[in-house]
Amino acid sequence: MKNKYGIGFFAAAIIAVLAVSSAYQLSYQKAKERAQTQVTKEQEEPATSKSEPTVSADGQALKEDCYYLMEVNGYVVVYLSDKKTAYEYTDILYDELPATIREEIRNGKYMESTEELYGFLENYSS
Repeated sequence: MKNKYGIGFFAAAIIAVLAVSSAYQLSYQKAKERAQTQVTKEQEEPATSKSEPTVSADGQALKEDCYYLMEVNGYVVVYLSDKKTAYEYTDILYDELPATIREEIRNGKYMESTEELYGFLENYSS
């Protein structure tokens, strides 16, 4: 009698292991298929969806726009290339800058790229 129960228990354990491993294999195959379809979709997308990134703050500027630093109410303000649209307001006091920089900012200091702009802002902000 013990032998029948032992065989039954062993058979049930084998069936349970087979069921779990089958379920795992099935879910693995489904996930693999989903990943493959996603990769093919990404490869088929046109390159136009990967357009140039824009930078946004108070105004918007494309990558190739330039910037001007000007003084407003004692602070340095960054303007876009039209010199009318404020791009970023800074906490840099105009009076604390060196005289040569103040003169350039009074006339509208030209910055060609965002790297140059943020390099300047990092150097002169406290």
